[in-house]
Amino acid sequence: MQPLTETRLRRQMQSEPVVLPAPETSSLDMTHGAPVSTGPLPHGASLLRKLGPSLVAGASDDDPSGIGTYSQAGAQLGFGISWTMLVTFPLMVAIQEISGRIGRTTGRGIAGNVCRHYPPWLLRSLVALLFSANTINIAADLGAMGDALKLLIGGPPHFYVLLFGMLTITAQVFMNYDKYVSLLKWLTLVLFAYVAALAAVKVPWAAALEGLFVPRITWSSDYFTTLVAITGTTISPYLFFWQAAQESEDVRSDSNRHPLRRARWEAPRAFARIRADTTIGMAFSNIIAVAIMITTAATLNANGITDIETSSQAAEALRPIAGSAAYVIFTLGIIGTGLLAVPVLAGSAGYGVGETLRSPVGLTREPKNALVFYGTLGFATLIGVGLNFTPVNPIKALYWSAVINGIVAVPVMALMMFMVARSSVMGEFVIRGWLAALGWAATITMMLSVAGMAVTWLT
Repeated sequence: MQPLTETRLRRQMQSEPVVLPAPETSSLDMTHGAPVSTGPLPHGASLLRKLGPSLVAGASDDDPSGIGTYSQAGAQLGFGISWTMLVTFPLMVAIQEISGRIGRTTGRGIAGNVCRHYPPWLLRSLVALLFSANTINIAADLGAMGDALKLLIGGPPHFYVLLFGMLTITAQVFMNYDKYVSLLKWLTLVLFAYVAALAAVKVPWAAALEGLFVPRITWSSDYFTTLVAITGTTISPYLFFWQAAQESEDVRSDSNRHPLRRARWEAPRAFARIRADTTIGMAFSNIIAVAIMITTAATLNANGITDIETSSQAAEALRPIAGSAAYVIFTLGIIGTGLLAVPVLAGSAGYGVGETLRSPVGLTREPKNALVFYGTLGFATLIGVGLNFTPVNPIKALYWSAVINGIVAVPVMALMMFMVARSSVMGEFVIRGWLAALGWAATITMMLSVAGMAVTWLT
């Protein structure tokens, strides 16, 4: 059968008598599969309810380790690196929309589809790399959160690391799924702290806007390594796994939704929702990243401070230059984004490992019914906590975890693009046209960044 485009599908729907289900909503609108009664809502709350997995994915992209990477980029390279956020935006939107469509169309996450269509060794290799990168990232995020709380109130940072780790595990295991998703969504608002921090510093806007709109590329290993770290932070494998898995989870938990392969009449609404959610979520993510880069470029780089390894160091360095207000805002943002990002990192590892082993997965399931999933996310978090108590410094490894993410992203993205072109996976909804072109452009961009880094290392 010829694959359906969205336009052809709409035309067929107009000529065929079908019964449409209730409008697509986010998982926040459902409680155990039953619609929640809705009354008048404040405008902001109403908008937040309409957004789903991509908003959380985009916000978690600006986690403490991401803040550290963006801070380092701004401190080291000044305004001349912020243009990467404009270039990566359409690529992020495309690859995250593709991830969402995989989950919504098939009712399975990425690993759940790969294990059914590709050799086991391939998936196990990719998931092993994903788990390793996520665990290092969790350790770095928890370490940054502990240091940030110490900066604000004093006390032992290792105790705070343990406290934050236990808090995130408890929330994922014991909170009601809908309430937990609601909490994650509201936590995304903490990222506006970095817009406030930007407003608190003096910025030479002519230079800042030039760096944003006029690309400047320096042929050096430092530049390309930073470039790979930025792309690995903005286009990260764990975000692909999370968004696809959350879409499939919403299908499972909502009786009004079905995998599109079995309910093609749901596709127009589903695809429109995924596109809107993804565009808003990724735009939000990149605006915050630009704000962090410009803030650190205007303060740290302008004052000769170019060696920043962590988000906490960036916050500390801001205080004597930008004042206490920017310092406090920046520090509080680190804690808030960490509480959002650690569950996403651990959860994506749980989805990857669980689906690889064809074990039940999902935050909507009781822990006793998804032991591998909950065991994996708990284990990844505990390893992250433990690394902060060893001579291994996960904070120093976070920059390289972003680089690893950039390298791992290349084969994961290529595999995804091959997968969504197969009717055996996507049925009538194989992805073609401009979305497929942007997906491949994102894959090639990541590949060229990694290749450029490798070449500069060898020369």
